[in-house]
Amino acid sequence: MVGGVIIAAWLAGLALLVQREYFRPQLEELAEAAARVTPGAVFYGVMQGDRQVGFASSTIDTAQTSITVSDYLVADLPVGGKARRATARTNVTLSRALRMTDFDLDLQTEGAPIRATGRVDGDSLLVLAVTSGASRADTQRVQLTGPILLPTLVPLVIALGETPKVGKHYVIPVFDPASMAPRNVGFDVRAESLFVLNDSSTFDSTTKRWQGVTPDTLRAWQIASDASGGFSGWIDDQGRIVATSQLGFDLERLPYEVAFENWRADAARLAVSEDRDILETTAIAANRTINHRRAQLSVRLSGVDLSGFDLNGHGQKLSHDTLTIAPVRDSVMHATYRLPFGRVRDPADTRAEPLLQTHDPNIVRLARQIAGSERDPRAVAERINTWVHDSITDRVTFGIPSASQVLKTRAGDCNEHTQLYVALARSLGLPARIASGLAYVDGKFYYHAWPEVLLGDWVAVDPTFGQFPADAAHLRFVVGGLTRQTELLRLMGNLHIDVLAANGSGVSSGSSSRQ
Repeated sequence: MVGGVIIAAWLAGLALLVQREYFRPQLEELAEAAARVTPGAVFYGVMQGDRQVGFASSTIDTAQTSITVSDYLVADLPVGGKARRATARTNVTLSRALRMTDFDLDLQTEGAPIRATGRVDGDSLLVLAVTSGASRADTQRVQLTGPILLPTLVPLVIALGETPKVGKHYVIPVFDPASMAPRNVGFDVRAESLFVLNDSSTFDSTTKRWQGVTPDTLRAWQIASDASGGFSGWIDDQGRIVATSQLGFDLERLPYEVAFENWRADAARLAVSEDRDILETTAIAANRTINHRRAQLSVRLSGVDLSGFDLNGHGQKLSHDTLTIAPVRDSVMHATYRLPFGRVRDPADTRAEPLLQTHDPNIVRLARQIAGSERDPRAVAERINTWVHDSITDRVTFGIPSASQVLKTRAGDCNEHTQLYVALARSLGLPARIASGLAYVDGKFYYHAWPEVLLGDWVAVDPTFGQFPADAAHLRFVVGGLTRQTELLRLMGNLHIDVLAANGSGVSSGSSSRQ
């Protein structure tokens, strides 16, 4: 789950589109700012605490009619007891007025490689194609209302549009691919400071490592976003990142040899201990032990702003800071409709989406085999749950799940189980969606994903754990795919959970802690 969120945070770059209305008063200013863009490259060490786990770079090339921004990141991230490599490359082409014309993104993880390409036709249409592995590209045409930018370019625009000033607030409309609608994201200039950075490096023959030399003083501004997926970090007057943090990892600007050569030569980066494993460091310890299969659960949530999360409704109720997951009522488990396969009851939750290939012939064929002649939504939902639980091998993975790819590999964690379940259900016209949040496992709440299916109401099921319906130890925070799952980043390292009651029994006292 966490591995998927890490990559989702990078993919969130495809979600931030800036509308014409925001830039209309500044178009001339941006055109002038583009003239101040200078070619060059900056390099970063990807740090987890005091240990470097990866390398990143950002390069700007200028031509007479265009500007190209290329970002690269490679990291060996500690997930599930071992270091798992992720590589991401992004190339964005801008006009000399800082308007994006096209981009391409490549992601390499343990799963199937993902490639996304985008082309802007005029200011009114974005042609977006997403490919997973060797599968056919999923192409979408997104209507636009004006020029667009990706979030990796927001620092460039903020810095070059005008000199950043502490207290300045920017409001940028964000385009959400899941809802095909914009949402406003705020950016604040919160602080100004001086950084001392090394401009070059020299090799130390004694330590066999590169050392930074020629220190230089650089002025930088702290930019903070009020929503997950937006950029937060320190930038210089050229709009280049000086430092940023996310999910317990820091990007530190370093000379090339210090950033890359030292990391490549350090074999210790592959060592994974429990205090470094992302699955463990982001888990939240429960203050009480909960017996398995709870019918009802009540917890107190603290440490984070709960606004914007999908905590209310469909079996969950949030009252102030107390969240209660109620027992599943019998009436909710019975649908008032049948599945004639050919008629769509809920278009929003039965349609295909990128990496949810509901029209894949193999997925359609399998779904109909599982359903047989059954038309009762509950019976079909339970059959799919059983098949996915029995047929997909549990294995910690690191990547972005594709339903078609999961069907081929027959292995994965909660993301893969959920992605395939939702695709199978939707291919039959059975409304299903992805829910994400926390699940209680062995004394801790871990980040988890599971499906919800529409019967008498939305009902949580869990093919990963083999639960139908899912028990109350599932705390839903968001509904939706990877674009919504990035919201979970707000919880990491901040959320505190106190278990107040678990079905009135089977609870023993213990200590409470924050991870």
